[in-house]
Amino acid sequence: MAETTDNMVPQVQEVLEKLRPFLLRDGGDVELVEVDEEGIVKVRLMGACGSCPSSTITLKAGIERALMEEVPGVTELEQVF
Repeated sequence: MAETTDNMVPQVQEVLEKLRPFLLRDGGDVELVEVDEEGIVKVRLMGACGSCPSSTITLKAGIERALMEEVPGVTELEQVF
C-alpha cells in the first residue's frame, strides 16, 4: 500500500498548489504533512488560516472536496497542529 501512497503525494501536492493562491489571498497557506496508507491526507494550515474561525469549512468544503474529486484513493483530510 505504501507504493499507492507514494503515487498520491505528487497528486495531492498538485491540488494544493492550485488552491494555494486562494489561501494566500486571505493571508494563509497550507502545508502537506503526510498521506497515510488509508488515504488520509494530513495538512497544516498556516498564517491567517491557522487561527481563522472558518478554517474547518475551508478544510472540509474546499480542500478535502477538491482532493477527493481529483486524487483517487483520498478518503479524508485532517488538520494537524
